[in-house]
Amino acid sequence: MSRTLAQVGEFGLIDRIHEVIRNEGVELPKNTLGIGDDCAACQPRPGYDLLVTCDCMVENRHYLPRFISPREMGRRAMALNISDVGAMGGQPRYALISLGLRSSTRLKDVMDIYRGFLAELNPFNGFIIGGNITGTKDADFIDITLIGEVEAGKMVRRSTAKPGDAILVTGYPGQSAAGLEILLQAEPGKTWADNPLVTAYQCPAQRAVEGHAVAKTGLVNAMIDTSDGLLGDLGHICDESGVGAVLYEQKLPISRALRQFVESSGRGPLDYILKESDDYELMMTCDPEHAATIRDAVASISNIPVTQIGTITATKGSIEIMDPAGNSRQATVSGWDHFSK
Repeated sequence: MSRTLAQVGEFGLIDRIHEVIRNEGVELPKNTLGIGDDCAACQPRPGYDLLVTCDCMVENRHYLPRFISPREMGRRAMALNISDVGAMGGQPRYALISLGLRSSTRLKDVMDIYRGFLAELNPFNGFIIGGNITGTKDADFIDITLIGEVEAGKMVRRSTAKPGDAILVTGYPGQSAAGLEILLQAEPGKTWADNPLVTAYQCPAQRAVEGHAVAKTGLVNAMIDTSDGLLGDLGHICDESGVGAVLYEQKLPISRALRQFVESSGRGPLDYILKESDDYELMMTCDPEHAATIRDAVASISNIPVTQIGTITATKGSIEIMDPAGNSRQATVSGWDHFSK
């Protein structure tokens, strides 16, 4: 039977965390100071700008422990932070992790959470260099501060879209929302290990490699990840850039798995694609003549599709959806809001 945190204590836990990072993570550069002192220390690389983000996952608010393994929790928490860095064209370098844990938590589960962190960081030669641990009573949490880097002059923002830009999106937004619905409606004890929609919810894929590739082209005008839902994050681009948008309904990408699901559920795919969905795809805007080059940049490093779904307009704050018959309707922008639910 696995020991609990009450049995190993705070410093025993820290020792085990350090051991997992040392044995299973990427070796720290010589000029970097990691776990063991009051602070971590690192040196920015010449020719790069630093990117800093932080995001928190709270039990029963951002994840439901009955539907997700500890390793998946770690991957999920790190992926959503890496996604923020990738959405600005960067790559992750250093992570500081704070955990809030019950004393009854199994030591094995915490080690698996860290293995999830490392599974996301190791491909980028990213490092865990510090953090904090505290006890909780009601809900566990994972809080990550991630430091990334982007080549000087290559950073992409959400506030620089221009009227006439093409709107592109990677992958298939909306799958995570459908996956969560499947889990919430499932019979107790049923497993969904092979369902791609459930996988999209439990262990979402970040697109930092793709974001870095398109940023290097210098042809992307604005970029954001879709963590608040496609329509919600398009709204962020429009608000920050002072523009509007038209989306073409027939061009919105629908995965085979989502199409099969909506055929059986009686709902339309737009209910998932446009609304709240915990996906981490990238939405980009660019001059229309550059769309093919951006697709090629992504295709050169991954098999993730890139779809042109709309156009940026000069009508500030207005987002319209055009149906296949050419009729348009005003969209109600919706996305994840921590305090409205």
